[in-house]
Amino acid sequence: MKSKTIREIKALLDTITSPDDPIFTELFNDSRKGVQSLLIKKQAEFQYIKDLQENKNRMLQYEKTAWSQGFQSIAGIDEVGRGPLAGPVVACAVILPQDFPVLGIKDSKKLSHQQRVQLVSEIEKYALAIGYGIRRAEEIDRMNILQATKSAMLEALSQLKILPDLILVDAEHLDTPIAQKSLIKGDDSSYSIACASILAKEKRDDLMKTYAEIYPEFGFEKHAGYGTKTHLQVLKEYGPTPLHRKSFAPVKRLLK
Repeated sequence: MKSKTIREIKALLDTITSPDDPIFTELFNDSRKGVQSLLIKKQAEFQYIKDLQENKNRMLQYEKTAWSQGFQSIAGIDEVGRGPLAGPVVACAVILPQDFPVLGIKDSKKLSHQQRVQLVSEIEKYALAIGYGIRRAEEIDRMNILQATKSAMLEALSQLKILPDLILVDAEHLDTPIAQKSLIKGDDSSYSIACASILAKEKRDDLMKTYAEIYPEFGFEKHAGYGTKTHLQVLKEYGPTPLHRKSFAPVKRLLK
């Protein structure tokens, strides 16, 4: 290997897909600092992928158990947007195949926007079915946020092109004859629910960016309707928009 340049060795390492490749053993005997630096970097890449795979295996335990029990189509359901003062609550239901290859799925709140955008593309590529449910501010005010959330989840379920035989729901119980399992912190313990969380988050953020063009003074593209200090200041100055939830305390006080 010492006959190869460091650039050639880098190109060779780029083709290696397993940490057990015998080329590693040979390269560890190469004392050049540049080679050793490349090896350390490659080992870190393999460890990163291993960690992602282990996390995926952990978060697929509920799905794997259900598949082993004979369930075929398992839908993960989650929502985004319970807490904001403005904008809709958005729910998503997603059915993943048993050979779903995507790594890096986790609770949407633990991912950057760029990471979520990339994962949305991959989820959409491999998912068997995806459905969305949206409940606007006026519906939230009429139903209350809990019922609006459940209603959005049921709509997302109804939009699936495949009827699931089991649903995994993040911390809720839905009024449906379909078998279901409610999971506390489901977006951190189920791969399907976490995928739904990512899809719902990006769907809602896209809606809030659209609303920001209609009401530019509110900065919805920055805080997505949550009650930040800036949002509360603008709300006090301009008053509520039709997007604001009039039943939520900060908005309700202004209306009084």
